[in-house]
Amino acid sequence: MSPLSALRLSLSLFTVAPVRAPLLERHTARGAMLAAPLVGLLVGAVAASAVLALRVLIDVDATYRLLVAVAGVAVLTAASRGLHLDGLADTADALGSYRGPAGAAEIMAKGDIGPFGIVAIVFALLFQVGGLQGNMEGHRGTEGLLVAALAGGLSATIASAGFDAARPSGLGALVARSVLWWHAAVAALACALVAALVGMIDEASGIAGSVRPVAALGIGVLLSWLFTRHAVRRFGGISGDVFGAGIEIAITSTLIAVAVIR
Repeated sequence: MSPLSALRLSLSLFTVAPVRAPLLERHTARGAMLAAPLVGLLVGAVAASAVLALRVLIDVDATYRLLVAVAGVAVLTAASRGLHLDGLADTADALGSYRGPAGAAEIMAKGDIGPFGIVAIVFALLFQVGGLQGNMEGHRGTEGLLVAALAGGLSATIASAGFDAARPSGLGALVARSVLWWHAAVAALACALVAALVGMIDEASGIAGSVRPVAALGIGVLLSWLFTRHAVRRFGGISGDVFGAGIEIAITSTLIAVAVIR
């Protein structure tokens, strides 16, 4: 699969972009999942551009930071059609039910959202907005969004290398174990370098500015991995909903980490 085709497939899978892409099949899944961090970076750039535009148009003091943070998270969510939040909600409902793999799969297959799912979405969005608002105290709103979206994509790449599928059908079955470990390691190194570059540019402080975003990226991806591993143990494998939940965990954790790491 060519890199351009992999990018198009990943865009169609993870975003609202109306692109024509190859059919997602087992033999094309690797390219799509390897391109996930790049797609995350593109989505983050769209959201960061919206935040930057509002910062230029509005004197972003403490009065307006919350408004701009809500707008940034809204753009980030809309760019993915809310798919990852839907996966987070379904996963939370399944985990909260304490049912076995078969029962959990039944819950996640339903179209409605239960109380655990609603709470998960509400708190995820609140933490994302709060984290982004905290980023703006040091004029790092754009940095936080870029690194968080990059972490979300990287979490999907790593998860597709490390877990078996929960069911023989569905998105999980197509992408589980599709990425080789050394490919995932190379992707992680590339993402760390991009995060370092983003920090150096945004904070204009040379090498010292790269520490915060790289550390935040690592924290976000690690927490996403731990959450995904827990879900896999409960469900007997990974599914599309768990992929989405892992992406949201990575985005949320990274936004908070960028805000609190000094």
